[in-house]
Order: sequence, then C-alpha cells, then structure tokens
Amino acid sequence: MLGWWKNKREVRLLVHLLLPLFVHWMAKEMTRSVLVDVTTSSLCPGLSTCPEAINLNGLQQTTVGIFKMVAIPVLGQLSDDYGRKPLFLVTVSTSVVPFTLLAINKSRGFVYASYVVNIICLVFEGSIFCITAAYLADVLDDNKKAAGFSWMMGLFSASHVLANVLARFLPGDYIFEVSVAMFIFCPVYMTLFLAETVTPAPKVDQCLPYSKKAFKIVQEQYNSMRYAANVVISSPTLKCISLVLFFYELGMAGVNNTLLYYLKAAFGFDKNQFSEILMVVGIGSIISQLLGLPSITPLVGEKVVLCTALLSSAVYALLYGLAWAPWVPYFTASLGVVNVLVKPSSFALISRASSSTDQGKAQGFILGVESIALLLSPLGMTTLTNLFLSSNAPFNCKGFSFVCASFAVAISLCFASMLKPNLLNKKSEVDAETNVEAPLLS
Repeated sequence: MLGWWKNKREVRLLVHLLLPLFVHWMAKEMTRSVLVDVTTSSLCPGLSTCPEAINLNGLQQTTVGIFKMVAIPVLGQLSDDYGRKPLFLVTVSTSVVPFTLLAINKSRGFVYASYVVNIICLVFEGSIFCITAAYLADVLDDNKKAAGFSWMMGLFSASHVLANVLARFLPGDYIFEVSVAMFIFCPVYMTLFLAETVTPAPKVDQCLPYSKKAFKIVQEQYNSMRYAANVVISSPTLKCISLVLFFYELGMAGVNNTLLYYLKAAFGFDKNQFSEILMVVGIGSIISQLLGLPSITPLVGEKVVLCTALLSSAVYALLYGLAWAPWVPYFTASLGVVNVLVKPSSFALISRASSSTDQGKAQGFILGVESIALLLSPLGMTTLTNLFLSSNAPFNCKGFSFVCASFAVAISLCFASMLKPNLLNKKSEVDAETNVEAPLLS
C-alpha cells in the first residue's frame, strides 16, 4: 500500500475521481431513508403499509432493468472509445432533477414525477461502477487493481455511513435541498479537475451526411456489443462470473428494493431506525473493504472472498425473511461487513480476465447481464412482498419473499464455486485474437 503514495500521479487521479463520486454517493444515500416515509405519506396517508408505493418502486426497477440491459453495455463501450470523463459527467448530472422535484414539493403528483424522471437517472447511474472500474484499470497496475476496487467500494460504504448520520440528525424537510446541492457539486468538480485516461481515436467520417452518420453509429454500436458479448462468452471466467452476478442480483436486488418498506410494515420502523440500520451496514463495510479485503485477497484469492461474501449474503436475506423481533434486522445488518465484498472481488476477477482495451466492454456487458436480473427480480419480489404483508397471506411469514431471494443467492454461490483459479490470470484465446478488432468504433 505504501507504493501507492510514492506514485503521485496515481494518487492525484484517484483523488479527483473518488472525491466527487464520494459526494455523489453520499447525496444519493442520504435520501434513501426519508424517501420511504415521503412516498408512503404521500401515496397512502396515515398507513404504515403502502402497496401502491411498493408496486411503484417495483415498476420503476423493472423499467430501469429493461433500459439497463441495452444502455450499460453501450455506455461502457462508449467510455472505451470516447473517454471516461464525458460519460462520468453525463452520469452524475442526471441525479439533480428528480430530487429537485422532491425538494420543491412532496405532493402525490411530484412524487410520481420524481419516480418517472428517476428512471432515466438510474439507467445512467447504473454505469457508474462500470466506468469507474474501467478508469481504475486504466490508472493502476495489475497488482494494485484488487486493492483499488476495494478502496472504491470502501469509500462507497463510507459515503453511506456519513449520509445516514446526516439523515439521522437532519430534519426531513431539509434533506432533499442538501442532497441537490451535493449533486450539483459533483459534475462541476469533475469538469474542473478530472483527467481523461483514454485518447479518443480520430474520426474519419466528419463529411458524411447526417443520415449515413446515424446509420453508421447504429451499425458500429451493434458490432461493438456483439464484440463485447464475444469477449465475455469466449472466456470461461467471465462467462461464469456473469451467471454468478445474475443470480446474485436476482435475489439481492429484490431485497434491497423492498427491505425498508418491509421493515416499516412489519416492525413500524421510521427514518431514524432506517438510518441506524444502514449505518450498521456502512460501518462494517468500511472496515472490510478498506482494511480487510486488501489484506485478505493476496492470501486466499478473489474466488474465496467472492464465495464467502455470497454465503453471507444468502444468510443475510434468509435472516431478514425470518425476522421475529425488531432486534433481528439490526443483527442481520452486521453481516453487511462481508456481503459488500461481492462487488470488489467480482470487479477484480472481471478486470484480470479482460484485456486492457476491453475493460469497459467487459464490465459493461456483465453489468448488462445483471440488469436482466434487475428486470426480473421485482416481478416476483414485489408481488410476494405485498401478498405476505397483507391480511390475505397464505401463511404467517411476512418476509417470505426474502427467503426466496436467499435461494437465488445460494445458486450464485454454486456457480462461484465452479470458477477455476488457474484460468483467472489467462486471457482467452478468442479474446486475444479478436483484440485486433477492438477499434470497431474508431
């Protein structure tokens, strides 16, 4: 780790990337706990259970999943061809609008409008980790990438802790105003200080008519996505990780999407309890990602870390589903110290199995596969959550949807155990051959 500080260029690039992202994540997270109370009070005044809010949340996630399947691979590929900085600026700028609407008014109409606008925001925001992982791969040597991804996710967790501290003590009326100011800061800072790590290829079609130019762009995007799919499918490691992350997101996306609504309906939790639980998760995540993962990974490898985190995630979902007292969610939240290692370990595995010119394409395509899970997850989780929280439940288990989610995560663990460590440092032969075709969009 000391070698990082000797390379001033790496430190400077990382600071100018991670500082605005830290503020962005913090602004996003601080609205999470109060958003449940705002939507419930606006859509179902006087009630603790709000099927309309849960359905609206599920519909939003399904719609986002549909668009993410196409958008994230394209955005990841565009970051390879046109640079990381323009994609970062577009991504972090979109969050300003939906929360500005809620800062202006929290009536039913504005809540619906913010959900609609937030769909666009979430589609673009889904590419943040993809582009950030590609940026880190540009900047860091191979032996520092796992630690770099760990620090990225550790700062992500730290931003959540600070955000929930603010959400715990700030009056609810001011949270959206503060978050909007923080959202505006991010693109301004990136415009001034973030350095580009990709040199865009020179364009040779500047004189083409607009119609031909548009057709050429569509054709190039199709060819590039086909190339990205070939990169992933030709690599046993990347193909296996795709299945791991698909089933992981199939379960955990449903848990994350409905958890706070479930806790409010089952145990009467409010903004303060939400913030406390999220702080427990965040504090444990900081310790594991900033200190634990960089120390453990060189000893046991990314595969062992990934399998351990997936096992913890399955137990995490199961305990929430069987929670029998208000203290159980607090205990279960402590498992977040291990759960959060899924992302950095999978980012490291994807990066090591991809060539230097395909970082954005591989990360983007696999995140696109995850988006299919984001599309499918609400279809089951939203229905099951509403059913078992209602008086018409087939049997008394309010968290049955979380029990089902734990089985999906268990399937991802089975695929993770099939990863072959001897292949993690090898690029696939097809990838090496097709790497000559990488400048398809150039």
